[in-house]
Amino acid sequence: MRVRLGYVAVSMRLGKKITSSSTVTFANYSKIIDDKNRLEKLKSITLSNLNDLEKILKYNIENNIHFYRITSALIPLVTHPEVGYWGHREIFKKDFEYIGKIIREHNMRVDTHPDQFNVLNSTNDEIVNNTVNNLMRQVEWFQDLNYPNGKMVLHVGGSAGGKQAGIERFIANFNKSPKEITSKLIIENDDKTYTANEVLDLCRILDIPMVLDVHHHNCNNNGENIEALLKDIFNTWGNESLPPKIHFSTPRENEKDRKHADYINAKDFVGFLEKAKKIDTDIDVMLECKQKDEALYLLAEDIKKIRPQYKWIDNSSFEI
Repeated sequence: MRVRLGYVAVSMRLGKKITSSSTVTFANYSKIIDDKNRLEKLKSITLSNLNDLEKILKYNIENNIHFYRITSALIPLVTHPEVGYWGHREIFKKDFEYIGKIIREHNMRVDTHPDQFNVLNSTNDEIVNNTVNNLMRQVEWFQDLNYPNGKMVLHVGGSAGGKQAGIERFIANFNKSPKEITSKLIIENDDKTYTANEVLDLCRILDIPMVLDVHHHNCNNNGENIEALLKDIFNTWGNESLPPKIHFSTPRENEKDRKHADYINAKDFVGFLEKAKKIDTDIDVMLECKQKDEALYLLAEDIKKIRPQYKWIDNSSFEI
């Protein structure tokens, strides 16, 4: 069983000045009177984001980190209803192609996690339409990167009218969404509403992969044993070219604290791996913690102390 570790968006070692999430608020954008200058503002921020994304990816390659989440703030205001598409696909076509070439040539896995405002099962049609629009923008990123393995992580959403009604709305809206979107969606259990078991049932119905968030399961479950669910969750990835994806984080204070700690508790992480290895399926683990890549490096060192028998392939990959 091979395990690869990944991190989210920002490299702590590169520093906060290297970020692919720079943006401009709509309020400040609106203060720019001239249309040409407005466009130049969007172009300059996007160029900075793409240049820094390139730097982060090259840093990952140099440090043998193969799994990475791209920020959802890559293109400024492109999903704002009063701005919308402003031509970035044509303007930055070559930039996207070059970044995609880097990803493919180094066999990296990248994905996105659209933010909490994207609710496909909302009772508000405007929110659903905005969600579909937002998801399509990120689909286009993968298209422009020429990266067919790209996936978007989404939660089921709200539970107005009860969880069963929420699931039925999700299924209905999923089936009405463009294939370009539905083929890239992977669904994650959340820490308040939809449990791992409920999301597993949904993914079976839709025949799409499930992302298990271990901490969310610990916060929100109906008494299910996570070990009993793992094989079925991993099986939802049977038609995919990439292995199952797991989210792992450590609560900041107590077990039910939904906030993420700075680092990962290595003993808890190894405890999960020992359960997963019984199924013997390769997995990619996205570490969701405040210290990003620094937490990844520390976790690797801690694992080596706790389980010296694990065979390390490089800085972020090992076999058990």
